[in-house]
Parts: sequence; structure tokens; C-alpha cells
Amino acid sequence: MAKDGRGSDGLRGLLRVPAGTPVDLSSYDTRATPGGPGHKAAGRAAVARMGKELAGLQERLWASSTAGDRRRVLLVLQGMDTSGKGGTVKHVAGLLNPAGCRIKGFKAPTAEEREHHFLWRVEKELPRPGELAVFDRSHYEDVLVPRVRALIPRTETDRRYDEINRFERLLADDRVTVIKCFLHISAEEQLRRLLRRLDRPDKRWKFSPGDIDDRALWPSYQQAYQTVLTRCATPHAPWYVIPADRKWYRDWAVARLLLEHLRALDPRYPRPDFDVAACRARLLGH
Repeated sequence: MAKDGRGSDGLRGLLRVPAGTPVDLSSYDTRATPGGPGHKAAGRAAVARMGKELAGLQERLWASSTAGDRRRVLLVLQGMDTSGKGGTVKHVAGLLNPAGCRIKGFKAPTAEEREHHFLWRVEKELPRPGELAVFDRSHYEDVLVPRVRALIPRTETDRRYDEINRFERLLADDRVTVIKCFLHISAEEQLRRLLRRLDRPDKRWKFSPGDIDDRALWPSYQQAYQTVLTRCATPHAPWYVIPADRKWYRDWAVARLLLEHLRALDPRYPRPDFDVAACRARLLGH
């Protein structure tokens, strides 16, 4: 969040990007821990404690869909390389029951995907009623990378921001709760993490020489993210800036945001459409 920011709506209020307000990422402290536990051990313990309630709410959401409840949740994770998208999936989505949970990572579009509208591949992976979907990267890749690398005209990029806003409005109208998290790390922290990947044999599989090329474009990517956060932060699909230099806080913040949204949904187990007492009597009678 901004260094001197405050909020009144739980962590959602603290980390939410105000709609219609220009975003300057240099005013966000990547090592801050707004609203969080005081230190790493406390943060890890808090995430573990959240696990039971998160899983319970997710189960209720999944169960409610059997009675016609169309509500579902889409958690979007965006950020520079090494910002911790995969780590967040592991430590937060790992708390959930795989039944009713959908995880999808988006890489560069395939030849087939490039033949379709840029939202085509995303629409196929949207959560169904009762599901909680986690996107490791998302439809925002199709405005970030093309803008930085000038793969399409700027007029086309500008048009895509508006298309994304309409797309997310339709999702909200169809009872999809959209939670968009930008995992915000510093250039210095990214360098440390990339070097660690090279230094450790068990981490080298995560490294790509292309990461160096993307790092050289750091200022352009920061500008591209500022534009996304400014133009696509809406009341129905807000962006949250997550300080991500401290991995423990990143995990805690995303887990807490997810918990607050699920609590607000307050899904309920469906009422049985049969006579419980009669069924019990029948079972005991055999």
C-alpha cells in the first residue's frame, strides 16, 4: 500500500487501489507489512490458522452450487518474475480442497491461441459455479507484454483495457467475485532471487535467460503495470497491491484477502430436499 495509507474495510481497504486514481508504484513500499503480523514466524502461523476457515468456506461455496448457487471466485496473481506467484499458489491455494479449486498458469500464447481473440483462452478456464479459480498470470499478460515489447499498436493496447473492463463487469454480473493481486517486488529483491536461482541447483529449473532480458525492461514493465492498475481498477473488480519483498507477508496478505472475500460471500450448505428423520429411521430399520 502507499507508505502513509489507511483503510477501513479490513485488509481489502488497506491494499485496494482506488478506482480512477493514477497509480505511482514508487510510492508503494515493497517491504511494508500493512495490517499484518509483526514478524515472519507470526505470519506463517497466522496463515496456517486461516487454513481451516478457508477450507470450510470453500467447501460451503462448492456445496451451495449443488442447490443452484452460481457464485464463484477468481483470484488473479500478477507480478514481475520472482514476485512469488507460484509460491503464493503453493502456500495459499495449498490450504484449499482440490475439489472445487481450479489452478491455471498462463504463459505466452500458443499458435492456436493467437488465432483467437485474446480473451478466448481465459474464458475456457473461468471458474464454474461453486469453484475457486487461481490464475498464475492472466488476461493481463495480453496488455503488459505487448505494450512493453511493442508487439501490437498502442491503439490496440488501449482498446484491450476497455475490453478487459467490460469482460470483468460481465463476470461480476454473473456472480463471479474477482480478486486481482499485484505482487509488488523491488528490482533489488528480484536480483537477489534470480541470483539465488542460479546459485542453487534445486532452483535452476526456474531460471530462464529470458528473465535477464525482461529485467532489462524493468522501467517499461513498471510503467505498464501502473497503467493497468490505473485503468483497470474498478469497484466490481478491484486491484490490490501486495508488498512482496517479504514472502511471509505476501502469503499472509493474499490468504487474508481471500478469507475476507469468502466471509463476505458467506456461502451456506444447502437445505436437504428429503426428510432427514425419515431417512434416519429407514437406515436404523435395516
